[in-house]
Amino acid sequence: MFKKSSSLAQAEDEAIRVRFTGLCAGYPGRPVLHQLDGDIPALATTALVGPNGSGKSTLLGVLAGVIQPTAGELHRHGDRPPAFVPQRGAVGDALPLTVRQTVEMGRWGERGPWRRLTRQDRVTVDRAMDRLGIGDLATRQLGELSGGQRQRALIAQGLAQESDLLLLDEPTTGLDPEARGWIAALLTELVVDGVTVVHATHDLEAARSADACLLLRDGRLAGQGHPEHLLTASTLAHVWQPA
Repeated sequence: MFKKSSSLAQAEDEAIRVRFTGLCAGYPGRPVLHQLDGDIPALATTALVGPNGSGKSTLLGVLAGVIQPTAGELHRHGDRPPAFVPQRGAVGDALPLTVRQTVEMGRWGERGPWRRLTRQDRVTVDRAMDRLGIGDLATRQLGELSGGQRQRALIAQGLAQESDLLLLDEPTTGLDPEARGWIAALLTELVVDGVTVVHATHDLEAARSADACLLLRDGRLAGQGHPEHLLTASTLAHVWQPA
């Protein structure tokens, strides 16, 4: 039997940022994910695609570490924990937070919520806001922003965590075409900079621009691969048809 050399096995491991096998997860009394086997390639953009209720957000939460699997194995290669950017609707409009305070929360993983930020932390926050083009909005209340501006603030919070794995839940939903295009271009730039990007979406246009795709239906993996080969008319008709 052919046995892979250690160097070949190491190269394959380095090409995978996250691997999960037999993965099950859900909520008390409501299982959502069922026996998923899949890989998230390193230094690429991966789209989690499927209709509402297919398990995209739950899988993203498991990858982020905010939802614990009920069965199976999950392996993250790399030393840094992931940065998770939730849906805009998950952050309340009534919270009295400025844009800068929102982005500073990305440093809490390093400092904790009660310790003062260091000079380097502030530099990191400034850099993240400048990268997202929201430096001039620093003192504005989060609830006053447009949908696109608010999404930029949340992504800046993710960048402030300085992770090489960025997870985003529906980052372009509800945005106008210009804002969607701007965020898509940013995600491409981040991959070039050495960040692995995973985003959950039901926007097929956004999914087709990704490097890889995991297609979900009813909490099960319906397929994985390059969007060009996976997101075909016949496959999509099967996934989106009623169970």
